[in-house]
Amino acid sequence: MGALLIFVDGFGLGEDDPEKNPMARARLRRLRVFRDRPAPDPASILVPADACMGVPGLPQSATGQTSILAGVNAPAAAGRHINGYCTKSLTALLDGRSLFSRVLAAGGKATFANAYTPRYLERPPRFLSVSTVATVRAGLTLRTLDDLAQGEALFHDYTNRLLPELGYDVPTITPRKAGELLARLAPWYTFTMYEHFLTDLAGHHRDMARGVELMENLEEFVDGLLSTIDRDANLVVLASDHGNLEDLSTRRHTRNPVPVIFWGVGAPEAAAGVRSIADIASAILRHLGVL
Repeated sequence: MGALLIFVDGFGLGEDDPEKNPMARARLRRLRVFRDRPAPDPASILVPADACMGVPGLPQSATGQTSILAGVNAPAAAGRHINGYCTKSLTALLDGRSLFSRVLAAGGKATFANAYTPRYLERPPRFLSVSTVATVRAGLTLRTLDDLAQGEALFHDYTNRLLPELGYDVPTITPRKAGELLARLAPWYTFTMYEHFLTDLAGHHRDMARGVELMENLEEFVDGLLSTIDRDANLVVLASDHGNLEDLSTRRHTRNPVPVIFWGVGAPEAAAGVRSIADIASAILRHLGVL
């Protein structure tokens, strides 16, 4: 039995308004999700989760992602919402407490499915993402483009379309094929996480056409994954850290709840305890028998 977490940055539950919400324009079935609406996919359970968690201001990526991975109210612990990259205070929250660390400590296997470029690995940036810090602090190895070539990793743009633009000779694949690849990788591990953040960038640019394209690609990606993975043996969770793409009337994040969508074995039980994004980790750990 395993759990797969698909993290989609900047994906909130907004209004069914095609003037500002790409989800209202895109051709979607599973991911046509809106605030105060039931899940359109009868095979899923949709939970609207609080990303603000009682802290004033707009929710931000670093504290939101730490909350998801460590199962703590990171903005409350830090005294504010923290944007962008992992700080020392957030690293302290992740140390020994991330989903990766907790699963490994319980004797399970964990992995971050994202592939990193040689340029990144040779000269890491000064400021690192929460997911990168959590992976490294848990003692896990970052995946490479060699892993990607073997079908054992995905780039953050799972179509690989951006890699040739960065100078890497990597063939593009369809979103559906990418979902199938992740579905074949995840069952080798007790816990797997995959991260996609282009949605947040499109929200900041208020790019409706790009937002529609990304959501339709994400739908195809999820379809490929769910049609391939054994849902009788695996729990699949799709979650976000804050709203953004669902309201292109602004370039800023929103205070909207975010979708946490569950598919597969144990989905009702895992979803039952989720009220905020800080509850996602404990839901997954309970499902895996770690809590």
